Amino acid sequence: MSGTRVLLVVPTLGKRPEMLLENLASIRTQSVPSDIVIVGPVDDPVIGKAAKDFDARLVADPGSLPGAINVGVDCREPRHEFVNWLGDDDLLEAGSLATTTAALDRDPSAVLAYGACRYIDDSGAELWISRAGRWAPRILSWGPDLIPQPGMLVRVDAWAAVGGLDESFRFAFDLDLLLKLRRLGELVSVPDVVAAFRWHGDSLTVADRTTNLVESERAKGRALAPMARRFSWLWRRPVRAATRLAAWEVSRRARAAAPVR
Repeated sequence: MSGTRVLLVVPTLGKRPEMLLENLASIRTQSVPSDIVIVGPVDDPVIGKAAKDFDARLVADPGSLPGAINVGVDCREPRHEFVNWLGDDDLLEAGSLATTTAALDRDPSAVLAYGACRYIDDSGAELWISRAGRWAPRILSWGPDLIPQPGMLVRVDAWAAVGGLDESFRFAFDLDLLLKLRRLGELVSVPDVVAAFRWHGDSLTVADRTTNLVESERAKGRALAPMARRFSWLWRRPVRAATRLAAWEVSRRARAAAPVR
């Protein structure tokens, strides 16, 4: 589309075709149009048909999630002002792009806009809503990451300035991106629920959560001033405990909501 300002990347392995279709439909029904780049197996007929049906570009998966997102964003064109990625099982809420683009248009100094996020289970039932609000960026370098990635929108110039995602991370690449963007400009919050994040109760193993926490601490350590880094051990354990507790609680709700078989 010649006037499209938004580029959205959807990385997928094609293992959840029904959810992928819901995902793409949630993008295409936005009042603000966007270009879509699907990054996945190019020889998968289901993904190929989905790309055609939703007028999306399909490019080959390079083999890692942050790599796939970077490849997708690299497809941007001069007309694109804003960019983000959306997991193939996540959804944009109605009016999401209108809300986040308007927030960035109102504040030229802002590099990213984010809103509240609805956590849903495999069937789409609501588990809870994360409303971090305006104070979430203030604790980003030492506390938990409360800025929901689904539904946020990044200014393309800022994405380019920080070099996109650091592909040395498996899980915490979004936190690393947020910390880098925060040094460039404002991360602005909108009150609306802008996305739905699909929480699979058994999708992350204990080992995965541990790796995520270790990676998060590495990203935060790089963002802290040298003096603050020396004292980061003081809050590391409480933050780990709070993060594990939050993940456990959402997983408990997901399991409780799951139908009995």
